Amino acid sequence: MDAITFFFMLLESLIQYVQPVGDVLDEEKHLRMELRGKRLERKRIRLEQQVEQLTLKQSGGVWGDQLCFALQPWQVWAVAGLLILLLGLYFSWKKRSDEAENSSEGDEDHFSDNDLKWLLDECIQWPVQDLQRGCERTIDLMDNYTVYFGHVLSNSFYPVLQRAIGVGSAFEGWSPREQDVVYRVLIPMTPPRGHSFHLQLDSAGQGHMRNFHVLVQLECTCTREQQAENMLCFLHHPEEELRRNQDPSLLDTLCTGSYLDVQKTARWFYQLVRAVWPALPQSHNWHLVLLPSTRSCQFKVTNGRESFRIEMVFGVRRGNSDIFVSSQPGYAGTPSTLWLETYDVAEMKFFKHIARQAPPGSLHLRCLQLFSRLQLGFCFSTYTMKTIVMHLLNTVPVSRWRRRYFLRRLGDINVNLRRCLEEKCLKHFIIGNKRLPQEISLPLDIASAEPPNLFHHLAWYPVAHSQAMSEYRDLRHRLTSVLLNGC
Repeated sequence: MDAITFFFMLLESLIQYVQPVGDVLDEEKHLRMELRGKRLERKRIRLEQQVEQLTLKQSGGVWGDQLCFALQPWQVWAVAGLLILLLGLYFSWKKRSDEAENSSEGDEDHFSDNDLKWLLDECIQWPVQDLQRGCERTIDLMDNYTVYFGHVLSNSFYPVLQRAIGVGSAFEGWSPREQDVVYRVLIPMTPPRGHSFHLQLDSAGQGHMRNFHVLVQLECTCTREQQAENMLCFLHHPEEELRRNQDPSLLDTLCTGSYLDVQKTARWFYQLVRAVWPALPQSHNWHLVLLPSTRSCQFKVTNGRESFRIEMVFGVRRGNSDIFVSSQPGYAGTPSTLWLETYDVAEMKFFKHIARQAPPGSLHLRCLQLFSRLQLGFCFSTYTMKTIVMHLLNTVPVSRWRRRYFLRRLGDINVNLRRCLEEKCLKHFIIGNKRLPQEISLPLDIASAEPPNLFHHLAWYPVAHSQAMSEYRDLRHRLTSVLLNGC
């Protein structure tokens, strides 16, 4: 081995950085040290390549074999200069590593904007579509539909359809999907004239979900016949006269027995959407494609360049609150007369409240977006990650979700997920929460209830708990890999 090669191998061994010791470091410090180490690793590789090129250049010169074991004076000085430079880089890295271990808060100030930009651009794939524009177009379309629904149904005995409410991830400002974003709207229904709705709690609920039946009852309209354009009272007029002179009641169209039927209502919505579409201004430039669903109305609108997928769910409001019973899909085999209690409107209003208070550039939705993508393929649901983030948003000041706290908040989400798994307990965010913004209205029984445990199954089934803990460790490795390598 010649002397020059020996010196370069010596220098290479000197610039190898030590692995950070940190069993005592928290999640945020681990991520920070790993990211910094990755950045220095890239610098080290570039330096090695430069050294290798210099070695090849030296070996291909005119020195000859007789000088392979001897160094010229200028070579000694060149090697010495490289040694000083590399030692300086090593001690600079060591100093910054020590600072990271001793002062997390100080590190947040030193975390470079370039590193954060790389993380946000490469690690977190934001939806391809412009969510705000998609939400605006969806609501504009739904408003036009509502106007025509009102004209078509004005003299019927079908449910009265109210203005659509945007719910779900897209209207909260994020999406678990990079493509094929689903814009979900909830359409409140009120009873038609001569009818009333009564919600009956189903005693055979599934886990934390509360299910209801919507009982439809006929109401006497005898005293209001003149105001109701000579409407016949369903209770006190002969059936033959009703059959001959008046449309059938809601009980005879969308109900099974005395209960409003989800699947019949969904089919009715499909008929309405298809029939009204040609009258809408959007029909001139967009194409409507209906998609199959048994408990909602789903469709796409396309114009050759863009495509929006929309899901219309329908429901009945509980009193004057932000809680509904809706047609949203439930567990397998959900009876068609069962309506699931939904907290989508309350959760959407919570995210809107946070958005109004958050400083410009807040990354709370980026954190949620990252974890919602990480959990794909694991036993954790998107709703689990969303619940953990909502709990943190309710306790961590919104000012602490800025760019400089990005890694700390990722660490918080990771630590809270682990703690909830270890304790086999993740409390529902809406039910029984005493710290919700005042603008969110809850029924008394929801506000005073004990929050159900979304991880109750882990307490009952040890095998499921063991699997969840194992998958958490895999999720933790995936998070580290994504932050370090972008994949």
